[in-house]
Amino acid sequence: MSQPPTAPPAAAGAAAPPPDPRPWRTALTEGLATMRAAARTEPGRLRMTGAAVAALLVLFGAVTAWQTSGRSSAADHVLASSQPLSAAAAGVYRSLADANTTATAAFLAGSEEEPAVMSRYADDIGSAARLLAEAAARGEGTGESQRLIETLSQELPRYTGLVETARAINRQGLPLGGAYLRYADELMQELLSLADRLYALESARLRQDVDQARSWPWLALAAGTACLAVLAWAQLREYRRTNRVFNPGLLAATAAAAALLVWLAGSHAVARTHLNEARNDAAASLSVLTDAWAEALQARGDENMVLVARGAGEQFEDSYAAHMADLAGPSGGAEDTGEDAGLLGRAADLAGDDRGRQWVENALRATGEWRDRHQEAREQERLGDYDGAVERVTGGQGSTRESFDQVDDALEGAVGHEQERFERAATGGRDALDGLSPAALALAALGALAAVLGIGSRLSEYR
Repeated sequence: MSQPPTAPPAAAGAAAPPPDPRPWRTALTEGLATMRAAARTEPGRLRMTGAAVAALLVLFGAVTAWQTSGRSSAADHVLASSQPLSAAAAGVYRSLADANTTATAAFLAGSEEEPAVMSRYADDIGSAARLLAEAAARGEGTGESQRLIETLSQELPRYTGLVETARAINRQGLPLGGAYLRYADELMQELLSLADRLYALESARLRQDVDQARSWPWLALAAGTACLAVLAWAQLREYRRTNRVFNPGLLAATAAAAALLVWLAGSHAVARTHLNEARNDAAASLSVLTDAWAEALQARGDENMVLVARGAGEQFEDSYAAHMADLAGPSGGAEDTGEDAGLLGRAADLAGDDRGRQWVENALRATGEWRDRHQEAREQERLGDYDGAVERVTGGQGSTRESFDQVDDALEGAVGHEQERFERAATGGRDALDGLSPAALALAALGALAAVLGIGSRLSEYR
């Protein structure tokens, strides 16, 4: 049987097959090469343009949703957390200061303590304890805030114990009660210092949240501007190559991007207007009023301690004068304004409307009256009429107590009014951003789809 022919053996020295001239390339290199090749053809350039426009639209929508969501959350946090915590911290200070003032007034009454006075003292202590417990339960403050809350909560029962001991000894007619009350007052000054620090921390956090809520979304605005620029370039390029004025898909994409950019800029402009009002007007006025209220409470406590000290109260008299000067200026008359009227003068200048200004003017008038009555009480004490001086300070009509209550009521009304202004302005800022985040995603998706369809209609002409 014959064998199939076989290939002749290669001759000695014959040349090997030539190697593949194409170098080995990675998948990335291959992809880039394919893209460069496609970019040399009009269909390839159209596809790349469509992909770039769609990607920019999606990026614009995502960045807008992200930045708007962050600012909306900050505005929500202002209303739901940081502002209530700041108000609670101010409430703790006022409750403690008023409790100290009321305790000294009850002590001066001796065995004839008024039930209403002691009820006010109990309400103040209960209010301070409740506000501290609520602040601790929120657990949203800084580590320092939590430590301050814990210290205040621990030391408050110690203060009330000293007050109760002073009252019990005073009812027995023993002078040692005054010493215990002075110890209680010294402890309260320490607690008030801690409460003031707590208020400063919470107020700083409130300002930080407001600033975050009112900041411009620069990245989203830049992405929107870039998106419109690329869309304009794509349509101008198509017009130059085809003499077609409009591409419906690209026009729809441009309309979606323009609408989103206008909504983004407009909503943040409105939000900033409201939040600026909350921060620069209402919050500033509220801060000054809170300080004024604290000065009034401290002055009243010092005034009572002057009498508790029975002739050895010069340090309390000096402290009273300093607090009154801070509250209403050196003279403290209702005709004083601006710096001459201290914190109340500044509060009158910052008041946002006539109603708020009227509360402050009432406080100024009552403060001037308070000062006059205090001088009369001091004169009676110098003349040796201690009981008359006590009646002039702690009695009813015509006493400094009556004047202080008028100042207290006026400041309470002013603070409540400015609180309402702040909440109304902050709510307006938050509401201006409502709905923008989901709308940004929807408009971006619609714009990207329209751009792809618009480019697709041009590509169909090449098939």
